[in-house]
Amino acid sequence: MIHTPGPQKTPLRASEILTPQALGFVADLVRTFRPRVAALKCRRKEAQARLDQGERLDFDPTTENIRASEWTVASLPSDLLDRRVEITGPVERKMIINALNSGANVFMADFEDSSCPTWENIILGQVNLKDAVMRTIWFDQKSNGKVYTLNPEVATLMVRPRGWHLLESHLLIDGEPAPASLVDFGLYFFHNALALVARGSGPYFYLPKLEHHEEAALWNDIFVRAQRMVGLPLGTIKATVLIETLPAAFQMHEILWALKEHSAGLNCGRWDYIFSFIKKHRADPAAVLPDRGQVGMDQPFMRAYTQLLVQTCHRRGVHAIGGMAAQIPIKHDVNANQQALDKVRADKEREVIDGHDGTWVAHPGLVPLARDVFDAHMTGSHQLDVLREDVSVHATDLLSLPAGTRTEAGLRTNIRVGVQYLAAWLGGTGCVPLNNLMEDAATAEISRTQIWQWRAHGATLDDGRTISEDLIESVLCEELRLLADQVPPDTGAAHRLVAAGELFSQLCLDEDLAEFLTLPAYERVRLQNPQH
Repeated sequence: MIHTPGPQKTPLRASEILTPQALGFVADLVRTFRPRVAALKCRRKEAQARLDQGERLDFDPTTENIRASEWTVASLPSDLLDRRVEITGPVERKMIINALNSGANVFMADFEDSSCPTWENIILGQVNLKDAVMRTIWFDQKSNGKVYTLNPEVATLMVRPRGWHLLESHLLIDGEPAPASLVDFGLYFFHNALALVARGSGPYFYLPKLEHHEEAALWNDIFVRAQRMVGLPLGTIKATVLIETLPAAFQMHEILWALKEHSAGLNCGRWDYIFSFIKKHRADPAAVLPDRGQVGMDQPFMRAYTQLLVQTCHRRGVHAIGGMAAQIPIKHDVNANQQALDKVRADKEREVIDGHDGTWVAHPGLVPLARDVFDAHMTGSHQLDVLREDVSVHATDLLSLPAGTRTEAGLRTNIRVGVQYLAAWLGGTGCVPLNNLMEDAATAEISRTQIWQWRAHGATLDDGRTISEDLIESVLCEELRLLADQVPPDTGAAHRLVAAGELFSQLCLDEDLAEFLTLPAYERVRLQNPQH
């Protein structure tokens, strides 16, 4: 049995997406693969328990033959050969148009970290993407009278479904919530795969938060079944995996191998990677990190991970995509804007010199800068010939701890960013400009896990104070008062700020570290927005 919300709770144009045929397609995927999804989630918990007991991550000796043997992935379609600049953002209508028109080579439409999964956001996101594929999408900005439409030439579209850890409570298959990843993938693929192929492109995806090559193998089997169900040749789907968890860094070859003919390379999901590094070391008092702002790409463990990714991808004949530049243009301050642009330029120069074939930006205003940097150093459409045979990365390199200090300013930044992001998320927004950076769930995850780690292990600030529950609560109260002064009292924004403060405090002070902040936050969204 398939159950969706009643008509009074259904977003506008939902009937175009939630057709009996589309729901049947998703239900088939759920019934076929839900047991494996559940088993792999159990594997994650078991692996974390072993880490909590002192086990250390290492390269798997049972898959040494995959790492040692010579093989390459299947060839790529023409519209995925040049990926030098990719832009990402939520599946909001205006954002989709601006991103596709931005001059980037690829736009990754994101159902995951930059979208809050209200039912309305999920369904309207699918409507927006369907309109974009059919080139009928438009948006009327009533405040200025401007109508946004697509240019004749647009970026190649890729879609990131939600991760395996999330469920979609608004779609029940046989009485149970469907895995959110299968809902996002299934609806988009069913409605758009054939149309994309007819236009000379294809159904292309980004896969988030994988922790084991068996999770990649699961996706491969999903792709095989989906293509057979609609009559597309195997290998039509292409997927790039975000290496954004610490365990996945030890399994890059195996992940590419598992996806077989569907692989489109790997991406350095740097912010989630830092979050995962903290989470996987949560029980280790010797692995307490410094301020978030000090854990940059110059830290040895980050350099090891990104260079290993380039070497792995190029050995296997596929693209290595660099990480996100979270900066956004600062219109009101010329000097600050130039400093931000200089940081982006240095970051992108590092990536292209290291051998990356492309990079991510969060704002259309950064596309020309990133393109200029890659054009200056990458004369062809990619750098697959840069094999980086000079790179030698061992497990100890990937696990080396970053140097730095913990400061009151860092504590305050974590609290301020975490609370503001959660307040926006509870209001249905998953991508938030804060302090001239585009923040999404990944950076908020770093903020709250850092504080949890500091408090759990009695870490000290550079002034000698212990980061205790009392100190965290005191600073949180101060920051909440400052933030409250910026919103009108007795409004939805004010109430969401209070709720965000309560949730952030819970996430930082609970005895057990929550796996993902979006899990308890999703329950609050459902309770506070019953129409969703």
